[in-house]
Amino acid sequence: MSGKTDVWQGTLALMVLKTLESLGPLHGYGIARRIEQTSGDLLSVNYGTLYPALLKLEQEGYIASEWGVSDNHRKAKYYKLTRAGRKQLERAASGWKQATAILARFLAPAKEAP
Repeated sequence: MSGKTDVWQGTLALMVLKTLESLGPLHGYGIARRIEQTSGDLLSVNYGTLYPALLKLEQEGYIASEWGVSDNHRKAKYYKLTRAGRKQLERAASGWKQATAILARFLAPAKEAP
C-alpha cells in the first residue's frame, strides 16, 4: 500500500483552480503532479476524476483550454484560469476556510467546566 489517499470529495476543483492560479497554464498531467506534490505526496489524483472535473470547470467558464506541445514534444491540452475562475477560487477558498474553522471547533479538546 502506497499510503496515498484519493483527493477528498468537493476539493478537486478548488485544488485545480489554485494550482492554475499559482503556476499558470498547465496540462492535465502537470496539474495532477502539482496537486500530489503540494500534498507532500499524501494525495493521489485519479485521472478518471481529474479530466471530468477539468471539463466541468471549462463548461462553467472557470478555466479555458487550448492545444499546445508539452515538454516531451507531445500534443497536450493546456488549461488556464479565467477571470470567472479567479472569482470562483476566492468564493470556494472562503467557504473551505469557514468549513475547516467550524470542524476545528468540534475536533478541539473539550474545555473543562469551571
